Amino acid sequence: MPARRLSAFGAVVALTAMAVIAGPASPAAAHNTVIAVGPKDGSTVVTQPETVWLQTNDALLDVEGAGAMDVVGPDGLHYAGGCPAITGAIASVPAELGPAGEYTVVWRVVSADGHPISGEFDFDWEPADGEPLAEGAAESTCESSGSGAVEPGPQTEGEADAAGSGAASDLLWIGGAVMVALAAAGVAFLVIRRRDDDDGPDDAGSPDSAGPEDQATATGASDERPESARTD
Repeated sequence: MPARRLSAFGAVVALTAMAVIAGPASPAAAHNTVIAVGPKDGSTVVTQPETVWLQTNDALLDVEGAGAMDVVGPDGLHYAGGCPAITGAIASVPAELGPAGEYTVVWRVVSADGHPISGEFDFDWEPADGEPLAEGAAESTCESSGSGAVEPGPQTEGEADAAGSGAASDLLWIGGAVMVALAAAGVAFLVIRRRDDDDGPDDAGSPDSAGPEDQATATGASDERPESARTD
């Protein structure tokens, strides 16, 4: 195979290898990210919010037992009114606040790729005059789902299922990318080999390929000087 075509084949193999390496990185890095929360992080609220929520950059998976959202008051009690509702990219839970002070929203949701993500945000509650106050609960009202108060710890069964589904999806993507890369490299090799074979006869007919007898015949044919000019 000529050096020029060998270089071309090497370039094709390199490009397909880069595609295999870069391709699977997209799903693996596709965890949802939070783009907005309510009430805003660090804000001051003077009327009952009725609902606390967060929004991500992609749709969330509604996996039973895997998502949770709680509102913890300055007294350590829980003020969320149940488990979070998932609507597209938004997770929300009803909430009625109690005494004034700093409240923390702790949450856990499942990304579109099947991987759970979690976090928290805070806001200050300074109720206006006449604003009704709620009584907190000693335990989270969403404990029945196994989510509890969204404290760090082992994965719940729902989270493990979601994470397993995301890992299986990543493996399928990687396997498919490898097969496509190998197929592309094989096709490129066959095309280059075919062109190399087609160029063979042209090389055999070139002047440089003539044998010694042909060259001698050509030399003798060109020696047409008159006999008087030749020497014995």
